[in-house]
Amino acid sequence: DYFSSVMAIVNQMRIHGDKIEEITVIEKILRSLSPKFNYVVCAIEESKDIDELSLDELQSSLVVHEQKFKQQYVEEQALKASTNTHSNSFRGRGRGRGGRGNRDSSKNYRGNNDRFQDKGRGKDHEKSKVQ
Repeated sequence: DYFSSVMAIVNQMRIHGDKIEEITVIEKILRSLSPKFNYVVCAIEESKDIDELSLDELQSSLVVHEQKFKQQYVEEQALKASTNTHSNSFRGRGRGRGGRGNRDSSKNYRGNNDRFQDKGRGKDHEKSKVQ
């Protein structure tokens, strides 16, 4: 996960002699989170004093918000699935499948022209004698 990979990098930097304070790590994590956490970052910055916030508190806060986000997504998907099954069972009115009319209507356009010969915009004229 993201938090553990950041901490692994921080620990490697500390092993090599860099003095990285916890507040610096917290600020970098908050700045580099994906946009779906923007509201969480704002809430943390407004409600808590970042100077007194520990990495463990930050991690637990982010995990809780991520779990809520995932749960909301699962509920939305379940709601979409249930509405899709209901909409498929009800046909309603309109131009849907079936309905009135000739079932062989697709044949009428090309293959069955003799039936529609007299219908349309007038009679066919002999075009070979046009001057």
